[in-house]
Amino acid sequence: MSKKVLLSSKEINIILHRLACQLLESHLDFTNTVLIGIQPRGKYLADRLTKILCDEYGVKKIDLGYLDITFYRDDFRRGDKTLEATKTKIDFLIEDKKVVLIDDVLYTGRSIRAALTAIQSFGRPSEIELLALIDRRFSRHLPIQPNYRGRQVDAINDEKVQVMWEENDGKDIVYLINK
Repeated sequence: MSKKVLLSSKEINIILHRLACQLLESHLDFTNTVLIGIQPRGKYLADRLTKILCDEYGVKKIDLGYLDITFYRDDFRRGDKTLEATKTKIDFLIEDKKVVLIDDVLYTGRSIRAALTAIQSFGRPSEIELLALIDRRFSRHLPIQPNYRGRQVDAINDEKVQVMWEENDGKDIVYLINK
């Protein structure tokens, strides 16, 4: 097994600021936009982007939530692995709002399909966009593309992209792991 660094901490920081600027260009003051981090790993990316937008770009208030898609996945109850649910936290209305779903890696598109189904339980948004730190473009099972992407990676199926966040893993780094 070999590990190759795809993004260093510095590169991740630059990409996060670029993504924040792109969100700001599209949504201005965020009065009609909500950010939803897909649990478990999209939460860290959503938190970081919200912090950058508020602290560095002066956005006054952003509705930020977290969505657990465990029971909406199409592989729920398949295989021997027991899936553990994390916590959904959406304490605001999404009816007629623009929703930006946020995840760390877009791979097959199945997690996003589950998120699209799960978000409907909270109302009907006027629009849904997708933001992904890493877009693995050659691995899609469903016709899903991000509106905002940090880095596009051409990884083949036996390679894995691992995103590590300082808050959870002790450092910011993205690896391409060849099994």
